[in-house]
Amino acid sequence: MGIEDIWVDKAVSGLRPDFAVLLIGAYGMRNGPSDDRSREWLAKAALRAVTLGHEKIESWREAYRSFGAKPQRTRPSVDALIRRAPLPEINLVVDAYNAVSVAHSLPIGGEDLGRYQGTARLVRATGEEPFDTVDRGEAFVEHPEIGEVVWRDDLGVTCRRWNWRQCVRTRITKDTVDGLFILERLAPLELDELSAAGDELTVLLREISPEVRIETRLVTSW
Repeated sequence: MGIEDIWVDKAVSGLRPDFAVLLIGAYGMRNGPSDDRSREWLAKAALRAVTLGHEKIESWREAYRSFGAKPQRTRPSVDALIRRAPLPEINLVVDAYNAVSVAHSLPIGGEDLGRYQGTARLVRATGEEPFDTVDRGEAFVEHPEIGEVVWRDDLGVTCRRWNWRQCVRTRITKDTVDGLFILERLAPLELDELSAAGDELTVLLREISPEVRIETRLVTSW
């Protein structure tokens, strides 16, 4: 799958016509455990974090309400991340996109392209799609609610409630070589800042893997 094939369904863009997504494909990465570099990225990002009442965060809460989700119970990813202090250390690549997410107040998802089947797309769920997760340490399959906004591929849901929770199958691990990064925008975040966040993430990915090949694509509903 290439990033040129990824699409957003009109049923989603109809909920929020201001939605845009910057896709970054990173090929040939060499991931590794968190280190002093990534700890510094996370610490600096925390200093740039907005307050939880900021309009950029509230915009995502409103988007969740538009398809029936309760953002106080299942929080948009950037909302949940800002609440965690200090920011969690996962691995170099995840630390990089989490740092950019908090610094720019926008949700960012990281996916292992090697684990995908078919094309990624953002759609409203039928309720029948499988979502593989973990419950009390055990593998568990659940299903989204009808009409829920989800990212999915041919095998099932890869991220529930727009950007709330990622499935186990496609998460980025130390073994990930080819990655997809999904930077999601709603107003009032400007497209220029979305682009700047993408540039910042690209710099960090190249610091981790100097020979990585990067592709980008902006998808909008207008």
